[in-house]
Amino acid sequence: MYLLKEPVLSEESCCSYLPDRLWRFWYFFADGVSADELQLLLDAGWRKFGYYYFMPSCCGCRLCIPLRVLVKEFIPSKNQREVLKRCRNVRVKFRPLEYSEKIFQIYATHSIERFGKMPERDEFYFNFYQTSCPAMQSEYYLGDELIAVGFLDVAKHGLSSVYFIYETKYSRLSLGTFSAIKEIEYAALQGFSYYYLGYYISECSRMRYKARFKPYELYDWETRSWKRI
Repeated sequence: MYLLKEPVLSEESCCSYLPDRLWRFWYFFADGVSADELQLLLDAGWRKFGYYYFMPSCCGCRLCIPLRVLVKEFIPSKNQREVLKRCRNVRVKFRPLEYSEKIFQIYATHSIERFGKMPERDEFYFNFYQTSCPAMQSEYYLGDELIAVGFLDVAKHGLSSVYFIYETKYSRLSLGTFSAIKEIEYAALQGFSYYYLGYYISECSRMRYKARFKPYELYDWETRSWKRI
């Protein structure tokens, strides 16, 4: 691993998930991160976009809890089986990262319709296609149409879900849930133990879906260990 910037603590700003709170992060920039090194970072609660690695360090708040699914024991719930049935015609492909204008268009539509924000192409490329560690993408097709893409980092013992985008006109398919199921299945087939779903905040409605992929473990910031739920 090559450190491009030593770890520093950010200034406080308004939390995007809990608006009544402030957040701040430890962060650094790195390149050439191996699968073994990425594993150590994920297991210590770090996340990343491109060269940017970060971990929350908020005053008086530890509500952002890293969550990882135990992929070899995962069994879809009744609701998740219904999603699989609904998406039975969706074809999934796992492949190396490869940028395309179509993928950026999906990202732009997704950002505008879900978050009311027009994304910058350079920022999109920096976050998902300037890789500092082993990475790949999952692609979802309905017929010949690409309708969703997942971005994944590849650690020694697991896959880490970085981000997922989809054509919002297919919202009825619950593609976010479908993608997580298929990526968990892929992780198990590759012999991995974990599927990292990023930070989980039980008070944030947008994140509650993560706790539906059972069994899973949560990271304890105090003991710096993972505990099975």
